[in-house]
Amino acid sequence: MKRLVRSRPPGFETRNTFGANEQQHYPFVMPKAQKTAKRKVASKKSSRKIKSDCIIPPRVPNAAINQFAFKRDDAEGQKIVEYVEWQWGKDKQRSDERVTFLEKVLTEHVMGVANNCWNVHTNKGQWWVIDGYMTNLYSQKLFPSLDYLLSFHLGLALRVNSERTGTDDPRLADRLAAAFRKSEQAAQALDASSESEEVQAVGMRCRETLLAFIRSVCNPAMVPADTETPKAANFIRWSELAANYLASGSRNERIRGYLKALAKETWELVNWLTHTASASKVEGTMAIDATHSILEAFGDALIRHERQMPERCGRCGSLRLQLVYMPEMDHDTAICQTCGFLMAPDDTPESPIAIPL
Repeated sequence: MKRLVRSRPPGFETRNTFGANEQQHYPFVMPKAQKTAKRKVASKKSSRKIKSDCIIPPRVPNAAINQFAFKRDDAEGQKIVEYVEWQWGKDKQRSDERVTFLEKVLTEHVMGVANNCWNVHTNKGQWWVIDGYMTNLYSQKLFPSLDYLLSFHLGLALRVNSERTGTDDPRLADRLAAAFRKSEQAAQALDASSESEEVQAVGMRCRETLLAFIRSVCNPAMVPADTETPKAANFIRWSELAANYLASGSRNERIRGYLKALAKETWELVNWLTHTASASKVEGTMAIDATHSILEAFGDALIRHERQMPERCGRCGSLRLQLVYMPEMDHDTAICQTCGFLMAPDDTPESPIAIPL
């Protein structure tokens, strides 16, 4: 007689839990049903006003902040306003944008240059303005961190200034345009040089720069009546006459001596570089720097002599003087940024014309 074996339905499994011949059947484990997400009921906002002593006031309007600003340099701030609106004037979409508030929030000195950071608000947005090595405008949406922006700005300024643009002083750049153009060409030639012969040519360019400077500055009026006029290529003699003329008087004795010594040593250095067969880039750099020092030092003396402006305030003795042009006086004047007094070109610290602004 055959033994009937009941077939197990699918999904059942056999486990040996009690003994070798004993079996126990367990049904297939059904998956658990997923919980249905609860419907979010939109909460109704209460219109009931909260009565409390803790009230967050609204933002103070820019007009009120400008009215009660303390220790702000209006002349310096006006320059930033003019720069920002000049930048927007070049964009037709922003031609109607105007500055409503600005504040100097940080000044950081890097390599002797003060970099001022300004927070500028307009009727359309907020901006950062940083001056110093160069002045530039940045959106606060793109640069929310001022510290990060300052690092970015200094790196950008370093790359721009590495192109050897001669001088940052627009007065000198205009007065000694020919000499600075030759100086820039000499610096660019040194950067591109790779052999001693090319560095020697840099020495020749420096020599031409110094002669161009003499032609721009010197004139026969500098030669004393009982002295023979030197030749046009006699740089050392012309530089001595220029130093005596631009830095005359007992007070400028040290300045005069420095200018003469600097001119003599620089001329001899660039001539030596022109004729040496083993010139190196380091020596070429020294010649470039010395030539640039001549233009800057004599240029400063030239600007001071031609403008005849006081160097310090005759009222408070401060050196923070800003040169401005007064149409009603038809000449340049100096305004003291410390006490706000004005000095005319003929005034001296001993006898100024103090005019309150």
